[in-house]
Amino acid sequence: MRENMYELTAVLADAATLVRATAGWKHAVVVPLREGICLLPVSGELFTEMFGALRKICADGPSAESPFLYPVGPALEELLAAWSTERPVAYVEAEFFGGDGYQSAAVWSGGTRVWGPVFDETLAGPRTDRPINGALARLGVQGGSPTYDLFDAVGLGRERSTEGWLARGRTL
Repeated sequence: MRENMYELTAVLADAATLVRATAGWKHAVVVPLREGICLLPVSGELFTEMFGALRKICADGPSAESPFLYPVGPALEELLAAWSTERPVAYVEAEFFGGDGYQSAAVWSGGTRVWGPVFDETLAGPRTDRPINGALARLGVQGGSPTYDLFDAVGLGRERSTEGWLARGRTL
């Protein structure tokens, strides 16, 4: 991976939700962040374990019409809805290099998708307006002020890739 590249595919929620939902899964690694949030890196291996099939890639790349590189199909939509019955759950993706790239996010709560998917490929506006920050706000992360970057508040910059998060989680 290039030094200035960032890539992430993950589910974000509180620890109890993710630990309970993934109990017994060989490829599930729940990584604590800050502000009461945890991250479940969604690797290809985890996806296959979850659904018994390889995950698909959006052939044309993510866009406003198809906001995720790894589309949220009906099986994943149902799973995230089931996980969200007690507390909200977010599915997030990001990939950027040198300021170019995208972020996408969606949030489920009470058993239904309540926000998104939201897609941003410009990453030009305020960081507080980006999709992952929007998802984190809906998960209850507050930060210190209205202009506080929730992405940084929870520590999502500590690793640069889904694989990096998996490695970090395995050492905890």
